Amino acid sequence: MNVDSAFMDKGSGLKPTNSKCLGLWLALLFMLWSSTIATSARSSELNLREAIRLAITDDPWLVGSDYRERALRSEAISARSLPDPSISLQAANFPTDNFDFGQEPMTQVSVSVGQRLPRGNSLQLAADRKRAQAGEEPFLRQDRQARVTDRVTQLWLEAFVAQESIRLIQEDRALFENLADATRASYSTAVKRSRQQEVIRAQVELVRLDDRLDTLKEALASTKANLSEWVGEQAQRPLSGFQRRGSPSPVALPMASYARAGRHPSVLALDQRIKAKKLEVDLAREKYKPEWGLSARYGHRGDDPMGRQRSDLFSIGLTLDLPVRHRKRQDQDVHAAASRVEALKTEKLLLVRELMAQSEAAVAALAHLDVRLLRYRQELLPQMADQAKAALVAYNNDEGDFAEAVRARIAQLNAKIDALNIEVRRRQIVATLTYLMGGETHTSVDALSQQAGDSVQ
Repeated sequence: MNVDSAFMDKGSGLKPTNSKCLGLWLALLFMLWSSTIATSARSSELNLREAIRLAITDDPWLVGSDYRERALRSEAISARSLPDPSISLQAANFPTDNFDFGQEPMTQVSVSVGQRLPRGNSLQLAADRKRAQAGEEPFLRQDRQARVTDRVTQLWLEAFVAQESIRLIQEDRALFENLADATRASYSTAVKRSRQQEVIRAQVELVRLDDRLDTLKEALASTKANLSEWVGEQAQRPLSGFQRRGSPSPVALPMASYARAGRHPSVLALDQRIKAKKLEVDLAREKYKPEWGLSARYGHRGDDPMGRQRSDLFSIGLTLDLPVRHRKRQDQDVHAAASRVEALKTEKLLLVRELMAQSEAAVAALAHLDVRLLRYRQELLPQMADQAKAALVAYNNDEGDFAEAVRARIAQLNAKIDALNIEVRRRQIVATLTYLMGGETHTSVDALSQQAGDSVQ
């Protein structure tokens, strides 16, 4: 029945037949079901951004760093407080013959209070040093988050390249199976000039593909086990792909790169440590100043033997130490503190140089990878696809060699995997460069994670 026959005359006002309605409903339901399955599959995948979020959210080091900062800031408050005053009670000058409180005029019960005053401005300097130490923790947390981002990105990409390599091999394995079946059929029916070694060759290639699959599955399981350290059981989910957006964007090393490296969180954290060490130098210099002490004493005396009241006694005193004999020791304390500051400055210089050297090496590696990636995309992959197709057509037409058709197909598969490895390696280097330059590259991990979507074909 044609389409027109499924409908009655327009003037009759009749609706389409039940069979047509049923077909339309079934088609609609199938489309909805397919869309639901596709959406569910995408939601079950673990993309790079989610992996990074899970790792940072569940990182106990960051929690510990926050507690360390709180502790140091609390210590800064307490460091400004004066030492606790001292108090003493004393019963003095009692006669030993009868311990009569009123017998001797010197007998008294006294209470004294003393307060020590630390040297110079040492209290304020100690508080400032604690605050400087606390100020190091936010930069350390920034550096930790960047390191975790880089580490998780490396592991995620390693797992992804293994997963995608497995997919590519499994796709080609189906083609090899069809080719092997066709070879066996033509050999058994003698339709073509297939030889026994061609059948064996097809079986050997299938076995080699299976072995390659097992190796990749082992690598995938191992990498996901390492990734689970950061994201837990979520690492066992399938990984989402990323889209390829034409030619790779160049990643350039910014101008004034040493100045930019100086703003790296790890360098800024070291600056805070240097600041704290400089305050230790100031604290060492405060030792040249005397330490003061105040004391007050009140003594109560009993009445004399004649019943006359004696006056109570009050004393006040000021004490200080003179750091004269130990000046040589204080000089050495200042020199030691100053040397620690200079040592940290050297450490900072080495850190900046290391960041810059690694950044320059990464940029150089990216330049070579960009050339290779373009070569694969624009030349090798299209040419190898044409070569594999031509070799298979020639074999099917009895004009080519079976071994050549197999070799061409394997070469095409290897080229696909090589291109995938180059692209993933490039993204790994971009992630590392993003960390090294403090997120100031033209392409960042955030940009990579936003490209989650289709798998690399």
